[in-house]
Amino acid sequence: MELSKRLYAVAGLVTEGASVADVGTDHGYIPIYLVKQGIASKALALDVNEGPLQRARFHIIGHGLKEQIEARLSDGLRAVAPGEADTMIAAGMGGNLIIRILTDGRQIVDTLSVCILQPQSEIEKVRRYLAANGLVIEDEDMVEEDGKFYPVMRVVHGIPDSCEDYEYRYGKKLLQKKHPVLHKFLLREKGIQESILEQLAARTESESARLREAEILEELRLTQKALKSYGG
Repeated sequence: MELSKRLYAVAGLVTEGASVADVGTDHGYIPIYLVKQGIASKALALDVNEGPLQRARFHIIGHGLKEQIEARLSDGLRAVAPGEADTMIAAGMGGNLIIRILTDGRQIVDTLSVCILQPQSEIEKVRRYLAANGLVIEDEDMVEEDGKFYPVMRVVHGIPDSCEDYEYRYGKKLLQKKHPVLHKFLLREKGIQESILEQLAARTESESARLREAEILEELRLTQKALKSYGG
């Protein structure tokens, strides 16, 4: 089975032999791929909506994996019992929803070895939440697909390192790696921020423009600080 670039990045952070709970499974592509490749021994394909779950069931049966993958209606981790999985995947959803899933399912999260997270918004907020709740980003990757950038985090239990604001924003592990996709993203962000400042320069008499200018200047400061990690 072929996955999108974004989902390959998710699968790439799963440990061989894992038992996986894929939250928001949609078509069930990730569990199917992980089991077919021998990466996961078994999986739960979870979704809060019956429609996507039916599609997942159809694909699971079509690949002959009904004995290894169970499709289950579940809001987050609510339908998961302790010990049923050691790895949770939450990909392709907003950061606030990921935080809610981790918070509401904390009893199950505490029994997991690994969480693989791919927030599509509020990424800095997710990183700060993890640090405040005894969860450590052990590894992080980033891919670009169709002009969009997707970070994906491998999270474990532990005591997080301290981070500066720009590291929460852009990812300490990615910066330490000098990740090439992050570098491209940072250059794009810098260009956007500088363009906005140019547009605001003509409207400085407006209080709202001045507040927006201060906000963008701070964002640009963090971007420039992150770019220094690359020596530029």
